[in-house]
Amino acid sequence: MKLSEKIQILRKDNGYSQEDLAVICNVSRQSISKWEADIALPETEKLIILSNLFQVTVDVLLKDELSINGTKEINTCGNNAIKKEHAKLFEGALIKESLEDEKLLDYIRVHKIELWNTGGVPKYWTVIFFTSDVPNFPELASKVLIADPCRGGNWFVDFKCNNTKFVVFKNKILKYTIGNEEEKAIVCNECRKQGISDNEMNWNE
Repeated sequence: MKLSEKIQILRKDNGYSQEDLAVICNVSRQSISKWEADIALPETEKLIILSNLFQVTVDVLLKDELSINGTKEINTCGNNAIKKEHAKLFEGALIKESLEDEKLLDYIRVHKIELWNTGGVPKYWTVIFFTSDVPNFPELASKVLIADPCRGGNWFVDFKCNNTKFVVFKNKILKYTIGNEEEKAIVCNECRKQGISDNEMNWNE
């Protein structure tokens, strides 16, 4: 079975429209249509999102000889059946040294790790690029971030879920709708109050 067919089957089995899947993957609905028509292929980043969303490996998606029969289907009962709530998928990067408790790492899927030379103390930061489908991930992150002047000040982690951007500090969760400059300005002002410079607010959306 081709990748295009697998995407269409998994999307329908999990109760998503093409528009829903487009929002989750941060692409246009036309892109989803092209994937399912075998006109275009998803980028690696999007394959990882699909893999996490549908709980199948990237190998299963890409290899024609591998089946997706093991994936769960939604059981419905009449017109009033409740669809499974669409899974939230948080994606972003965090610095391991910003955590008081590394148990947060149990709630993420690590996709890449980079070592950044800071030129200061500590000399290196361990940057983890991740996704998480844990619904209360922002709350979990806010409990374990360091807020100590002797340990680098107010650390934060930024990530997004669909079209919402999160900026999380110790015991503080800020968020705005991507593309809404008014909401973003409010969040940035609050970040300045936390001691964050404008240069540090050049996060990816």
